[in-house]
Amino acid sequence: MKIATYNIQNLFHRDKSLMKQSISKSMSDWITELDTLMRKPKTNVPEQDRIRELSFLIGFEKTSQRPYAVMRRKAGLLYMKGIHHSVETKASELTNWNGWITLQTLPIKPLATKHKAQVIADVNADILLLHEVEDRSSLEEFNQIILPELKCKPYTQSFVIQSNDMKGLETAILLRDGYLLQSVKTYLIGGYSDAFQHLLEFEITTPTSQKIWVLGIYLAKQDVDLKTADVIRKSQVKNIASIYEKLTTEGKENVIITGTFNAPSYCDSLSPLVQQTDVKDITKHLSFEVDIDEGDDATYFRLGAYRLGVNIKQKDYMLLSPALYKKMTDSGLNRKAVWPVKRPQWTIYKSITNKTLAASEHPVVWGRMEI
Repeated sequence: MKIATYNIQNLFHRDKSLMKQSISKSMSDWITELDTLMRKPKTNVPEQDRIRELSFLIGFEKTSQRPYAVMRRKAGLLYMKGIHHSVETKASELTNWNGWITLQTLPIKPLATKHKAQVIADVNADILLLHEVEDRSSLEEFNQIILPELKCKPYTQSFVIQSNDMKGLETAILLRDGYLLQSVKTYLIGGYSDAFQHLLEFEITTPTSQKIWVLGIYLAKQDVDLKTADVIRKSQVKNIASIYEKLTTEGKENVIITGTFNAPSYCDSLSPLVQQTDVKDITKHLSFEVDIDEGDDATYFRLGAYRLGVNIKQKDYMLLSPALYKKMTDSGLNRKAVWPVKRPQWTIYKSITNKTLAASEHPVVWGRMEI
């Protein structure tokens, strides 16, 4: 049995709030400075002059002062135009609407989607857990159309469980023929405001009639200060550890905890699970294999990295119960579809020539076991 976890960062379209904007450091500094000055209750003459300078540098003077507005096709944003130029046909007589609306999602480049399929085809797991999938229809199109283009058989079963963040970051599980999903349970594990995170428990029967329990986790990056985020995450991880211990107490030995934690293993917020239970990290197994970094990084072990010579910060995990860890025969990490930013460098697909064509910022973690 081969199982893999992959934060695919959406298949065909991604919420624009999750897309990193290309903005220079100078522009970022100007915006921050202007915000600071604008928030002051009173400003002196030099500060007012600086506000004018910053407005010019940021580009406020390019705004049209015409009195009428219409949503235009260009960039899907609000553009100004004069009344004498409003000659397009109205959308309807009832709404009197004339223009275009801004889309909440942005399309992913087709070649980047192909690279997502390529890395999945290379790993070719029997059980595949995906994070940040936009919806079931996209997943089925990807499964039935894109994967076969890479000579990868479509998965016979696919399930998508919706998250509560409203940004198309759902969790999906795909199974090969012979593997049956018996049940799915959802546990609320805490969070902040109305964005409570949940853990998914998948009970799966293998072709040999053995049962395994896969705990799928996606811990989001909290948009709060680091100290508060760590407190929240530690509370969530304590709940995850309790669920794991409850399963093993019930005699369920074949348990896998896998997914995106968005924190390195040394982080105290993960200690209730990785240090205070008997779970084993797959990266510590002797069979764990991955292409080593190039150059001097090949012999370096960065704090929070996966292991010696694999110097990307660990965010994605596969933790196994001791009984299942003993059955491990092979394991590894595939990062050929991850774009290396400066250092370290590693081998990637030749068709990935820039960051926008990368499949995801996350590697695929996989393991094979006799069960």
